[in-house]
Amino acid sequence: MLYLREMPLFVMLGLLVMCASVRADVFVREDIISDPSPKQLTVCHGNGCLDLGYLSLTQDQWQGLQNAFLPLAQSAEEERERLRHAIQLMEIVAGDATGTWRDKGGTFNGGDGQMDCIDESINTTLYLTMFQKYGLMRAHTVENRTTRGWFIGGWPHTTAVIREKTSDASMGRKLLWAVDSWFLDNGEPPVVLPLEEWESGWEPNR
Repeated sequence: MLYLREMPLFVMLGLLVMCASVRADVFVREDIISDPSPKQLTVCHGNGCLDLGYLSLTQDQWQGLQNAFLPLAQSAEEERERLRHAIQLMEIVAGDATGTWRDKGGTFNGGDGQMDCIDESINTTLYLTMFQKYGLMRAHTVENRTTRGWFIGGWPHTTAVIREKTSDASMGRKLLWAVDSWFLDNGEPPVVLPLEEWESGWEPNR
């Protein structure tokens, strides 16, 4: 069952201030469930989390998500592929419940079911948090969301971030990874790439 709440206008206006931070450490609404469980999830949509849905997964849906991590990944790289698939499944479930199945990637349109990078990055962070909480994500940890492009090279853009536990910077391996769902339509696996590359302004087909 899904319940919706609308965010006050003054909170929406505060989003512009929030985007000025390099690290998006806080969520944009106090009623977002920051410690999600399969029975209690929040889903942002409407651009800037104007609308908030409350979602409860069925037993079959939760089992399907757990199965997405089987067989257990043998490397961090394999786990990132498992995460992409699991987030894809979550987007399909959330899309059916909230109407965000209409969301088109990489757009700023404000039509029904459309999500911006604030919605996408919050939702993806919450999904990752749930996977971590229930032991499905083992080779990575969830980090704060990150914003790029404020006063530099264009519009600000925000992504979810994970840290690879076994990364070794001295070996040239990337510690942090961007998990960005905004560039693709609802129900497509998110883009996962080194955060440094994402922060440099990466876009698809570049």
